[in-house]
Formats: sequence, C-alpha cells, structure tokens
Amino acid sequence: MPSIYLSPSTQEKNYYVNGGTEEEWMNRLADALEPYLTASGIRFTRNTPQMTAASSIRASNAGNYDMHLALHSNAAPEGLYGQKRGILVFYYPGSSQGQWCAHLMADNFKEIYPLPNDVRAEPSTTIGEVRQPRAVSVFLELGYHDNVDDATWIKNNLDASARAIALTLTEYFGLPFLTPRAYRSAVVDVDWGSLNIRDKPDTGSYVVTRAPDGASLTVINQYQGWYVVKYNGIVGWANADFVTLV
Repeated sequence: MPSIYLSPSTQEKNYYVNGGTEEEWMNRLADALEPYLTASGIRFTRNTPQMTAASSIRASNAGNYDMHLALHSNAAPEGLYGQKRGILVFYYPGSSQGQWCAHLMADNFKEIYPLPNDVRAEPSTTIGEVRQPRAVSVFLELGYHDNVDDATWIKNNLDASARAIALTLTEYFGLPFLTPRAYRSAVVDVDWGSLNIRDKPDTGSYVVTRAPDGASLTVINQYQGWYVVKYNGIVGWANADFVTLV
C-alpha cells in the first residue's frame, strides 16, 4: 500500500489573524484528511505537535515512505502583512514525481479556492521539508494566515481541502478516490489456505499480507469488486468474492 509521512505544521507561534495558530489549524486539516486516506487505502504516519520540522524530517527519513507531505499556511513578508493571498505547492527541482504531484494538487485546489489564478506549484531548494526528505516531498502552503479572507477560507474549508489533498494522492498513486464510510466486520471465506491482501484493487498488484480462511477482517470501504480491509493492523485490498460480511 502507498505510505506517506504526514507532517502538519509544528509552528505554534505563527498566529492566524482571526484566532488560533498555524500548528492548530494544520493539525485540524490533518485530522480531516486522515479518514480520506484510510478510506482509499493509503497508509500514513503522522508527526506530533511536540515535534519540530527537523525531527519530522528525521522520522520521515527513518521510515520507508512513498511521500513526505507537509501541511502549512503562509505569511506575507514584512511590509505586506495581510495583503497577499494564494496557495503554493512546493516540490524539489529535479524530482519529476514531486513536480507531478505538486501540479496535481495545485489543479485540485484551483477547483475550490476562490482565486484559482493565485494557486500554483513551484520548485524550492530552500525549504527543509522539500529538500531533505528521502521520499518524494510535497509542501503545501494553504493560503496566508495573516490575511483575514484566506484565514477565514482555510477554517471554513477544512473538509474540502482534505478532499482535494486526498484526490491528489489517489490520482498520484493510481487508486480510486473513496469517501469515508462506516466500518464493517467480516471474515475470510476461501476454499484454500489464505486470501491475498494487495496494495491496489488489481489481481496483479503486490501482496502486502495474507489472511487465512476464517480470519476476522475490518472492511473499511468498497470499490467495484474489492474491499479496503484492515487485517492485523495492515490496510490493503481484498477481493470481495472471498470476504463475507458478518
């Protein structure tokens, strides 16, 4: 299964013009994003507010992730406080995968942000969370928190922003975009030893684990003839023909 390191801002002293901090609101965005990631079978590890950008990078590099995704909001430079708006998605120059994902994300945010011409993807060599992760890195600056219109838009559009990010990731990883639904209990029902649980809804995709006949599963979602399931803490795709809901 695709696996990302999710890194919402730890900047607790970057204040929103209408209340709260960058750390608070980007963690709220991450909270809204998590159910969408799980619904579409994307695994994630998330930093904590007690961490820093540096420790988040170290934790990301210590794992085997397909992407490092940083969630931030922006602030205008001195002299322009409150005067700038827009969404920026940064990627590392030379990373074709990072560039592709950043442009996908910018395109998806153009669909929901009120000033689509002010949404763009840009390369960066100066941002640590773009330059230093081993995984493909994408760094979202979701509007300007010193601008009252942007700060209000961010707060009022957490779910829409989470959907835009999740849609980007499913496009990037080649997965169907699925909305969260109630979990269901199920069991494996095969006439042989075990059921393959795969990283995509495709019989030719990689087998992430196997569940024996009669094993209990949690069904997270459904797409065509496949279930997104959790078995022994591992999320993957199982052929629905061999899973019985209970």
